[in-house]
Amino acid sequence: MTDWADAIDTGDYGKSSRTFLGMQVDPLVFFPTALLSLAVIVYSVLAPEQSASLFNSIRVGATTRFDWFFMSAGNLLLLFCVAVAVSPLGRIRLGGKGAAPDYSRMSWFAMLFGAGMGIGLVFYGVSEPVSHFTAAMAGGPAAPLGGAAGDAAVSRDLAMAATIFDWALHPWAIFAVTGLALALFAYDFNMPLSMRSAFYPLFGKAVWGRLGDGIEVLAVFATIFGLATSLGLGAQQAMAGVTFLYGIPSSPTTILALIAIMSAVTFLSVRGGIDRGIRILSEANMWMALALLLFVLLTGSAMALLSDLVRNTVNYLWYLPALSNPVGRTDQGFYRDWSVYYWAWWISWAPFVGMFMARISLGRTVREFIAGAMIAPSLLGILWLTIFGDASIAGILSGQAASLQGASLETQLFELLRTLPWAQVTSFAAIVLILVFFVTGWDSGTLVIDTMTSGGRTDTPLRQKVIWLFAVGGIGVVLLLSGGLSSLQAGSIATGLPLALVLLLMCWGTLKGLLAIHRRA
Repeated sequence: MTDWADAIDTGDYGKSSRTFLGMQVDPLVFFPTALLSLAVIVYSVLAPEQSASLFNSIRVGATTRFDWFFMSAGNLLLLFCVAVAVSPLGRIRLGGKGAAPDYSRMSWFAMLFGAGMGIGLVFYGVSEPVSHFTAAMAGGPAAPLGGAAGDAAVSRDLAMAATIFDWALHPWAIFAVTGLALALFAYDFNMPLSMRSAFYPLFGKAVWGRLGDGIEVLAVFATIFGLATSLGLGAQQAMAGVTFLYGIPSSPTTILALIAIMSAVTFLSVRGGIDRGIRILSEANMWMALALLLFVLLTGSAMALLSDLVRNTVNYLWYLPALSNPVGRTDQGFYRDWSVYYWAWWISWAPFVGMFMARISLGRTVREFIAGAMIAPSLLGILWLTIFGDASIAGILSGQAASLQGASLETQLFELLRTLPWAQVTSFAAIVLILVFFVTGWDSGTLVIDTMTSGGRTDTPLRQKVIWLFAVGGIGVVLLLSGGLSSLQAGSIATGLPLALVLLLMCWGTLKGLLAIHRRA
């Protein structure tokens, strides 16, 4: 093995860990992130208009000045995953040759997808294709690749290709890079399950000091904002469904009540851990999502939608080079407001999803991990977006779902279900689906944040996890109520910008780790 691998020394790691009020924490990570989280909550509560304006300025500034960097980082991370998977390094087994997976492929995949972006797909599965189709029909900078004014067929192709681009290979590659790095250094080099471990090949023992503390604080804070964004979307859409079904108006009070109920459910899931909480909920959610998808498929034009699946996949690959181009874009409205924002969101979410992926992926080969973490979810995402997106666009063109274009983002799923049989039943099922995704995301995020702030420990007391459960929920609530979706987006973008550089460096460290194992074999 290489010199750094022969001389691995984790002796300095954990020396700063302390017992505080019965909790096991790394104070140089725990307290900075806790205080920063509290500061955001207090500022947003005391000065809602000022904070909303500040967050909006951050969002606009970052997407305007660093759009090329976000897109280039996403492209490089995707290329890294593909190169590693097809190379001989893909045969390396995480944990060594004798390591066996802890979960079946079905349970493993359900947890990967549920913790990854399930709640986002439910929120944007109808609204994004409709938004892009409407913009493409009008043409101009807000339309993907400039749109095709007045041409419904081309506009539909552009809308679906752009939507799939935002949800398929690129985001899952961002998650896969992080998960692979964490799993590799934890299982094959016996290092702590923490972001800093992936940088040992680059900086040596310095990662156990202030450098590593800085990486961990950034990762935790990014995770909090990325997760808060998802919870905000879920709360908005679930409340819209409740309003749609039962006429209960959406207001700060009703949203708070809904989140309070879900926090109690999430607490029970956190208490149950991965096996008795997240795994069970993730599997149940997978079947509920499949049932809803099949319902929309079978009550719509099934053959047309299945044909669209092939058509959308081909169009996605055809437009992929143009959509991933980081410079000289004429479709600035689409590029910055959708794709660049998504890239920042995915990057801010990467430590959370990546660490959760690592915790459940012992015994998988590198190739299997990348396929399970990147390709399989992308295919499922294409299926989901095709069924819901094309059904919505077809409803608009036929006039049966004309109300979709004038509806708010969070209500468009329910507007689609209104046009199909048994709307009351399916809308209720959709609300349940959103809420279970809400719980699994909040639960898994809480466990990951707790691990990162405790020096990589996974056996911390329940009270410690509860702190982060309410910290994430608190930020999501105050940003949602004070500044809405724009503030949530700004938080993700602000933390995603420096974290993108961290992930690019992580690729270098991961490659050195994989090559060291390959040489030993």
